[in-house]
Amino acid sequence: MLFLEDLWLFLAPPYFPHKLSESLSHYMATSAACETAESDSCRDESAALNLKFVAIASILLAGVVGIAIPLIGKNRRFLRADGSLFVGAKAFAAGVILATGFVHMLSGGSAALNSPCLPEFPWSKFPFSGFFAMMASLATLLVDFVGTQYYERKQGLARPSEAQVRVGSDDSGLETGIFPAQKEGNGMIFGEEEGGGMHIVGMHAHAAHHGHSHAQDACDGHVAEPGLGHDHGHGHSHGFGDDDEDDGVRHVVVSQILELGIVSHSVIIGLSLGVSQSPCTIRPLVAALSFHQFFEGFALGGCISQAQFRNRSAAIMACFFAITTPLGIGVGIGVSSFYNPNSPGALVTEGILDSMSAGILVYMALVDLIAADFLSKRMSCNFRLQIVSYCLLFLGAGMMSSLAIWA
Repeated sequence: MLFLEDLWLFLAPPYFPHKLSESLSHYMATSAACETAESDSCRDESAALNLKFVAIASILLAGVVGIAIPLIGKNRRFLRADGSLFVGAKAFAAGVILATGFVHMLSGGSAALNSPCLPEFPWSKFPFSGFFAMMASLATLLVDFVGTQYYERKQGLARPSEAQVRVGSDDSGLETGIFPAQKEGNGMIFGEEEGGGMHIVGMHAHAAHHGHSHAQDACDGHVAEPGLGHDHGHGHSHGFGDDDEDDGVRHVVVSQILELGIVSHSVIIGLSLGVSQSPCTIRPLVAALSFHQFFEGFALGGCISQAQFRNRSAAIMACFFAITTPLGIGVGIGVSSFYNPNSPGALVTEGILDSMSAGILVYMALVDLIAADFLSKRMSCNFRLQIVSYCLLFLGAGMMSSLAIWA
C-alpha cells in the first residue's frame, strides 16, 4: 500500500491533487445550482407575481397598438404603406428586429447551449447556436421561395414559359438581350408597333435601342421624354408582369414567415419571464419587452397591410401575434412551481428555439425588410428618404441592442 502511494506521488504532477479537488468542488457547486430553479437574493414570489400581471397587460397593449397602427392607418394618407412616414418607421422596426436576432436571441441561445448545467459533450464541443441559426436561415430561404411559388400559382400569376418569348435562339443574344427578329403572321416584326417603333426584348437592349437610362426614367416617374429618341408615347412593363401583384404575393409570404419567427421566440421570452420569481429580473424586462413588442408588431402589421389580406385574416394574424408573449407568461406562471429552467431539457429546448428564432429574424430583417425597402427604386430616387431611413435603421438597432444591458 505504501508502495502504491509513493508511486502515485511520483507519477502525478505536483498540482494535480489541487486541480482535482477544485474540479470536484466546482462540479458539486454547479450540480447544486442546477437542481434549484432560482437562488436569487432578490427572490420575492408575491412581488414577482404582481409584476408578471403588469407585464402581461403592458406587453399585450404594446403589441396591439404596434400591429394596429399600420392596419388601421392604411386608409389614412399619412400612415399609408406607401407613405414616407411609414417607410421610415418600418426602417426603425427592421433595426429592432435585426438587433433582436443578433444581440438577444443568438446570444441567449448560445448561453443556454453552453450552460455548465449541460453535459460537456457534445454541447461544449461544437458551436450549436450558430449552426442552428444558420440552418434556420437557410430553411427560411427555402420556405420563402416555395411559398412565393405556391402563391403565384394559386393566384394565377405564374406566367407560362411561352409568354416570355425570346425572339430567335442564338446564344449571342444572351449577353446583350438583343435577339434576331422574326416575322409574325400579319407581316410585322415581333415587337414592332403600328407607329413603326420597336420594342426590343430585354431592359438593356431597350435602353440601348432608345438611347436612355431606365434608372433615370424610373426616378422621373415616366419612360418617354422629349428629345431622348422616343417616337411613341406609351409606357413599358419590363418583365412581362404586374409588379404590384408580384409584390403582393411577396408580402403574403413575408408576413407569414415573419410571424412564425416572432411567435417562436415570443413563447420562450414569455415562459422565461413567467417562471422567474425575482422582481429584479422581471422589472427591466417589462419595459424592454414592451418596446420590443411594439416595434415588432409595427413591422409585422406593415407586412400584413401590404399583403392586402382580408380583414378577418389580418385580424386573426394580429391577435395571434399580440397574445403569444402574454400567453407564454401565463404558462410560465402556471408551471413556475415545478419548472426548472436550469434543467438540461429546458436549456436545450430554449437554446435551440432561441438560435432558430435568431436565424429567422436575421434573414427576415436583412432580406425581406431592409433589402426590399432600401434597394427599391423609390428609396434610390429620394435622397432625403435615404438619409432618414438609414438613421432610423441604425437608431432602432442601437436602441434595441442597448436594452441587452438590462434584459
